[in-house]
Amino acid sequence: MTAVLPARPQRPEGGRLIDQFEYGLDAPICLTWELTYACNLACVHCLSSSGRRDPRELTTAEAEGVIDELQRMQVFYVNVGGGEPTVRPDFWHLLDYAIGHDVGVKFSTNGIKLDRTRAQQLARTDYVDVQISLDGATAEVNDRVRGTGSFATATRALENLAEAGMEDFKVSVVVTRENVSQLDDFKALTDRYGAQLRITRFRPSGRGADVWDQLHPTQAQQRELYAWLLANGDDVLTGDSFFHLSALGESLPGLNLCGAGRVVCLIDPVGDVYACPFAIHENFLAGNVRDGGGFQRVWQSSELFADLRSPQTGGACTKCAHFDACRGGCMAAKFFTGLPLDGPDPECVQGYGETALAARDLGLGTPKSHVDHSHTGPVRGQPTLLGMPAIPVKACDESPLAGLPLR
Repeated sequence: MTAVLPARPQRPEGGRLIDQFEYGLDAPICLTWELTYACNLACVHCLSSSGRRDPRELTTAEAEGVIDELQRMQVFYVNVGGGEPTVRPDFWHLLDYAIGHDVGVKFSTNGIKLDRTRAQQLARTDYVDVQISLDGATAEVNDRVRGTGSFATATRALENLAEAGMEDFKVSVVVTRENVSQLDDFKALTDRYGAQLRITRFRPSGRGADVWDQLHPTQAQQRELYAWLLANGDDVLTGDSFFHLSALGESLPGLNLCGAGRVVCLIDPVGDVYACPFAIHENFLAGNVRDGGGFQRVWQSSELFADLRSPQTGGACTKCAHFDACRGGCMAAKFFTGLPLDGPDPECVQGYGETALAARDLGLGTPKSHVDHSHTGPVRGQPTLLGMPAIPVKACDESPLAGLPLR
């Protein structure tokens, strides 16, 4: 018996681009692909709770198969991350394979593997973009979040890329309460290396849920950030992270829409497909690339994505005069702070999020991801080591390379 697939809502013809995107596309504009959960760091805000490699992660051949699908679907590029993607032994092979199959790659790294030789290789490679992750313009601020020595590792990678003549590489910053005041310093740092600054919003996803109350920007800082983006937006990338700030007045550049399951999605290291890179939770799991039909079937036929592409009510937010500007905010931020998806963003700049947070039933608790590959030994919750602990509980708990053939 043939399964009946959910009917896709009809995309309106003409009108605004944002209205077209709400009904989804035949292929994502881009997708995020976490190649591995292995990581040499234990950043306190890690959205994927990475640390240990999952032994079930896609093989090289399976990863190549996904790339083949993305080429057939004409996906323009993928955002590759982790974990730390460069610790996968086949990372450089998969990078070349994707580029050879007309799928561009933008990958994020803490810089641990970007020595001079790799930097020179990247500088000679077309159709690839590199983002070095930094969460402080100084070692003091950065290393409190990312781990002792991580600032030095990242800046060394920046130096190597600049020296190699790499063009258009990025410095990627998650904006927190501790680094909002350093925005000008971040801009100066990226200018010094001939790079471009990319800033993104801090979401309460993964381990970020544990520190969100302490690290997410205050209302005053949100306004400071908004003013800074208006003044510097032409030279700074944001990836539509801050569309909730548009309710302060002038809309910021970008889509200004939650693209989850409509124009973006996530493939995780074991092939699970989630609606959003910031919503790694079983509620937003649409399928797996290992299932029949692969990624294309998940994207085009999953019931979850069909629901997300149906007209959304927006709930109480539709009564707000600023709804057309912020579209109700971020789905993941609402979900992981225990707010309803048709309610206000927890960082609503009009103050409705604070009211909603105060009205939560804290006895019910906030949702937690079912995925956690955090280090379980001394590194757990203490991002202070670039190396492995001297006496691990078990090798597979602490080594990001456990179970992988070393060459």
